[in-house]
Amino acid sequence: MSIALPDAPSFGAPVDQPPCPELLSFLATRRSASAVTLAEPAPGDDDVAALIRLAARAPDHGKLAPWRFIVLRGENKAAYAARLEALAQGRGDARAAAKLAKLKTPPLGIAVVSAPRAHEIPEWEQVLSAGAVCTGLLYAAQALGYGANWITDWYAYDAEAKAVLGLNAGENVAGFIFIGTAKEPPMERERPDSAALTSVWKP
Repeated sequence: MSIALPDAPSFGAPVDQPPCPELLSFLATRRSASAVTLAEPAPGDDDVAALIRLAARAPDHGKLAPWRFIVLRGENKAAYAARLEALAQGRGDARAAAKLAKLKTPPLGIAVVSAPRAHEIPEWEQVLSAGAVCTGLLYAAQALGYGANWITDWYAYDAEAKAVLGLNAGENVAGFIFIGTAKEPPMERERPDSAALTSVWKP
C-alpha cells in the first residue's frame, strides 16, 4: 500500500474539481477500526508524509495552519506510552493505565495538536479546523487501505501528560489518529437518524 499523489497545485492556479463517485461510496461505508485490533504493517515514512500533506488541506479560515503534527511510532512511541503508564501508576490510577492499550497496540499514531493563534479569526474556528485535520487524516489513512481510529482519552487532556508529549501553553490534542492493519473487519455500529437531526429554516 503506497500513495501516488499528484503534485500540489501552484499557488493561484485553477484546481479542477471533477465529480468523484468513489469518494461518496467510501463515505457511505466508512468505519473506524478498533485501535486494539491495529497491527503491522502501518504506513511508512513517505506515506505518513503524504497523509499529513493531505490532512493539511483542511478548511482553514485565514490560512493560519493553527495545528501541528507529532508522529509516534516504534521505540519512541513505546517510550511515550511508558512515561504515561508511570504517570498513571504513580497516581494509583489502574483504570488510566489500562486505557493506554489503545495507544500501545497500534504501530503508528499521529497526534494532531490544536495550536490557535492570536488573530481576528475566532479561536473556535481555529479549533474546528484542527478537527477537520483529524477527519482528513483519518479518512486518508482508511482510503489507503489501513484501519484507523481517532482517539482522545485522559492523556489528551491531562496537564502532565500534555507536557510529556511536548505541548506548549495554549495547545491541546485535537486527536490521536492511530493507524495500522486491522486484524479483523470492524462491525457496523448504530448510526444517527440524520432526518431527525435536520430542519429547514423558514422566516
